[in-house]
Amino acid sequence: MLFGLYRALTTLGGPLIERHLRRRLARGKEDRDRFPERMGVAGRPRPEGALAWLHAASVGEALSILVVVDRLLAERPDLSVLVTTGTVTSARIMTDRLGGRAFHQYHTVDRLPWVRRFLDHWRPDLVLWTESEFWPNSLAEIGDRGIPLILLNGRVSDRSFRRWKLWPGLIRRVLGAFTLCLGQTGEDRDRLARMGAARAECVGNLKMAAPPLPAPPDELDALRAAVAGRPAWVAASTHAGEERIAARIHLRLAERVPGLLTLIVPRHPPRGPEIALELEPLGVTVARRAAGAPLDGGSGIYLADTMGELGLFFRLADVAFMGKSLVPLGGQNPLEPARLGCAVLFGPFMGNFTEIAARMLIAGAAREVADEEDLERLLLALLTNPSQRERMAEAARAFATSEAEGVTDRLMDLLAPFLDAAQEAARARS
Repeated sequence: MLFGLYRALTTLGGPLIERHLRRRLARGKEDRDRFPERMGVAGRPRPEGALAWLHAASVGEALSILVVVDRLLAERPDLSVLVTTGTVTSARIMTDRLGGRAFHQYHTVDRLPWVRRFLDHWRPDLVLWTESEFWPNSLAEIGDRGIPLILLNGRVSDRSFRRWKLWPGLIRRVLGAFTLCLGQTGEDRDRLARMGAARAECVGNLKMAAPPLPAPPDELDALRAAVAGRPAWVAASTHAGEERIAARIHLRLAERVPGLLTLIVPRHPPRGPEIALELEPLGVTVARRAAGAPLDGGSGIYLADTMGELGLFFRLADVAFMGKSLVPLGGQNPLEPARLGCAVLFGPFMGNFTEIAARMLIAGAAREVADEEDLERLLLALLTNPSQRERMAEAARAFATSEAEGVTDRLMDLLAPFLDAAQEAARARS
């Protein structure tokens, strides 16, 4: 019943959905040059032969599947790979990282006529869907067309599990489209099975196998020269309220850590001007990267309000605090700074990365802070004690790399029969 209502509303509500998209376009949240892709209009021809479609919601999910894309291209020379995401930032990153037989398109909004237009053009032989973005029309249409559909790195948070239990018929219909659901953890696997997945397994967490975030060498060299050995920490992927915490901590620590540099990288860069105005009354010097302000000896706080540059600032920092975790929003991926040799800190709200966070704490690869005062205390200890900081950073790096190869190998072994069938179907068509 709910599925039928959803389908009717998204079909009949086409003009309202398009108006909403155009409002987003006016606010810079959609890509003007590729806007039709959001309505299922392809931006390029379909390549000949077998095509695997990988969908990832945003930056974190997209980065986690790059290792899968690389393995597909290396092991299946006759296969092309279509990667879709829904955000401007993720699209830019994927466009830069993909090439040759792998290419990016925006994912169409979940309105049935647009979904059908997308599928009619691309005709994928296999669909690999990541994590927890369950779009009912898209998934049901894929299933109705008999296209093998596999969930990679499926994640069901406590909140999502409680919510889906209120709509059991809808989630059974959605999960019923999947040929196979692979959970990030054993708990995710079990929850997917309880929600209606016909076949649920776990090969490990793909985020363990993601490559390090990139950093242009020339830009990195220039920033390192500007930092010139100053003690530095980064508040990464911050959300509203966390920037003020970072600024207050900077003011207090600067009196005890000479030359301290605080790097703030907001999760949503367009908030940059708003953040700068918010911090101004505190009496801190804020240099905004998006406004062209240089990082020099006079910079106390450097606000990196630009897209796709987090890899630069993890490489500059001695310590990384992961945002979205001092506010009850679920945290950000602590493996990203761990791969790049940072000592890693996060707050108590890490519901999006429960297992990873818990295992990092056990391994000594991260520390949890309770609040602003606790964060300040640990930052002071790490910034003034190089040996403690280096031990923690090395533990973080070791943890982040320990399981990477095994996860991908297990996944590729499991995908092999589906890939064989997809390529055989393509050969039969030709």
